[in-house]
Amino acid sequence: MTLFGTTGEGTSVGLAERRRVIEAVAASIGAGRVMAGVLTNAVGDAASQASELFDLGGSGILLAPPFYFKGVSDEGLYAWFSRTIEAMRDPRGVFLYHLPSVTQVPLSSALIDRLKRAFPAVVAGVKDSSGDWPYTQALLDAHPDLHILVGDERLLARAMRNGASGAINGFSNFCARRLAPMIEHGTEDPGLSALVDLLLRFPVTPGIKALVAHVTRDPGYALAAPPLQTLGEADAGALVAAFEAL
Repeated sequence: MTLFGTTGEGTSVGLAERRRVIEAVAASIGAGRVMAGVLTNAVGDAASQASELFDLGGSGILLAPPFYFKGVSDEGLYAWFSRTIEAMRDPRGVFLYHLPSVTQVPLSSALIDRLKRAFPAVVAGVKDSSGDWPYTQALLDAHPDLHILVGDERLLARAMRNGASGAINGFSNFCARRLAPMIEHGTEDPGLSALVDLLLRFPVTPGIKALVAHVTRDPGYALAAPPLQTLGEADAGALVAAFEAL
């Protein structure tokens, strides 16, 4: 289970809350099955959040680049990632998190290559949420030794047919079984892709939360933390109707 990613509103969860959630989930399913997103800017803060998870027995992290400053160089990003990893206690299972639509700080293949060579026992893979097939294909071609995990459900089946390892994505929160043939057999699912297209007309994270609330019959899941806003009733209804039509 991956906590505090983008659809888990990781940047909106405070440090005390993070620890309580990690401890509760670890007690429920075992710490070895828990990963966590680390979405912050300062080296010390990123290393501290990662170390807290590792201290509790967690299996790995999604490590996003620092996102406040834009237009930074690969050299600057390498310095940030390397210093962060070096400052962690017992680092392991680090997945570099490529999410340029949000961070506006892309991860180049050359940077990924440099990091995996510098930290071969630590850098396990890349979580690619670009939604950009040429980039995904380039990752798969250049880094067959890494686990490439796909965030965009529309690219998942094709990525699996080309050597990806799996997915960390929003739809796993409410229709994981629907994704299984895509992961296990590389089977395309046009209906699910159409639902993704519809979802992208709305704020994505509140939309996913609305669908989780529908599936679990728990309206609390629909609530978004500021600055995001809970999806309106009409928009949520449109998503639910499309989901039920599948």
